[in-house]
Amino acid sequence: MNEDHNPWTILDQQEIYENAWIKLTEYQVLNPAGGRGIYGKVHFNNFAIGVIPLDADMNTWLVGQYRFPLGQYSWEIPEGGGSLQENPIEEAKRELLEETGLVAGEWTEILNMYLSNSVTDEHAIIYLARNLEQRKPSPEETEKLEVKKIHLDEAIRMVESGQITDSMSIAAIQRVQLLIYQNKIKR
Repeated sequence: MNEDHNPWTILDQQEIYENAWIKLTEYQVLNPAGGRGIYGKVHFNNFAIGVIPLDADMNTWLVGQYRFPLGQYSWEIPEGGGSLQENPIEEAKRELLEETGLVAGEWTEILNMYLSNSVTDEHAIIYLARNLEQRKPSPEETEKLEVKKIHLDEAIRMVESGQITDSMSIAAIQRVQLLIYQNKIKR
């Protein structure tokens, strides 16, 4: 199979909605079997940036906030949108400082992924931040945050018990767990 071959044929497309964060486009298509249909795509105007801070004692920081689209509270790693015109690492540094007040001396990209590729093109980049220094957080006005420092093992338990349901947070925490298991991060 040719992985670069697109089996979809676009017959027409119409922009339905756009704001500063997203654009919704509806496509008239021929699907891979040749049948006519529609396909909706949500384009994101930003990267999704996530940071899992980890100190020498294996503590991490989680951010709790009410998530409007879900209608519920969510515990997450520090995360947010990063401009497509900026370097993602600089956006990660900004996000970490903004939400937790932390500054890191060491940065490692640990994940590069798409969050919901059946209907969106949202691209996420997640970093591990080490050698941490505490400063003052400055959350955006749209964020009413609770920040808590917990041991990584507790964050893993929160993923396993379903207390953490955010996809970037689950992926980041499990990736760090795997890197520890592979001895690429020392406990």
